[in-house]
Amino acid sequence: MNSVLVGRRVDRAAVYVGLSGVTVVAWVVTVQLAAGMRTPAESMDMAAAMPSIGWQFLFTAAMWAAMMVGMMVPSATPMVVAYAEWTRRGPSNGRRAVAVASFLAGYLIVWFGFSLLAATLHVALGRAELITEMGAVARPALGGTLLLLAGLFQITTWKQSCLRSCRTPFGFLIEQWRDGNRGAVVMGIRHGAYCLGCCWLLMATLFVVGTMHLAWMAAIALFVLAEKVAPRWLHVGHAGAVVLVGWGAWTLLTAGN
Repeated sequence: MNSVLVGRRVDRAAVYVGLSGVTVVAWVVTVQLAAGMRTPAESMDMAAAMPSIGWQFLFTAAMWAAMMVGMMVPSATPMVVAYAEWTRRGPSNGRRAVAVASFLAGYLIVWFGFSLLAATLHVALGRAELITEMGAVARPALGGTLLLLAGLFQITTWKQSCLRSCRTPFGFLIEQWRDGNRGAVVMGIRHGAYCLGCCWLLMATLFVVGTMHLAWMAAIALFVLAEKVAPRWLHVGHAGAVVLVGWGAWTLLTAGN
């Protein structure tokens, strides 16, 4: 019995260390890319090195992908840990490690897809001169509307349904279980889809606070994590709805001043 408990603790620690490593690397890359885009001299060098919209898109997509990994992997940790524990009854340690990595890869595929869409919007706003150097929309009315929509979305049935799937790891695994590494990828994609359905408008608020504002990135990432792991009686999501709606309403009211 003790050896089983020790094995579980070792496996859990290994997952935590691995996910922490992925998160740290993603944040380091995000900081480097954001710093490069914020520094005037480096920005000019980048503009010269990326004369085409294609290169600008690739750079922006890389930045968004690093942001999403750094922000969303921590909130996926409870699900990945649950998956790792579930697979203890199956294949050997080496095969289980591959299965866990496959599950995480499936999850990240969804967020990489979101990153491509966000980068497309980012570049389009930049070309239209509707975005600041910090990556925030330059029109207060547009930002206020986005905040208002994000706040109202917090209390929708869609949001709550997706959040329930993210908050109940073992319930998700029982319902969605697939065998093998391919099944792990499929499960990761499905979990990523629920997570995206829960958080996409929160991620879109980065266009309001600034896509290169590291403090806001960290704050949003912590809020997403709290929504998934905090006790239900705290009503984190509803508190966020009040803040976002109030912020959005204030922004709209003062947009013309």
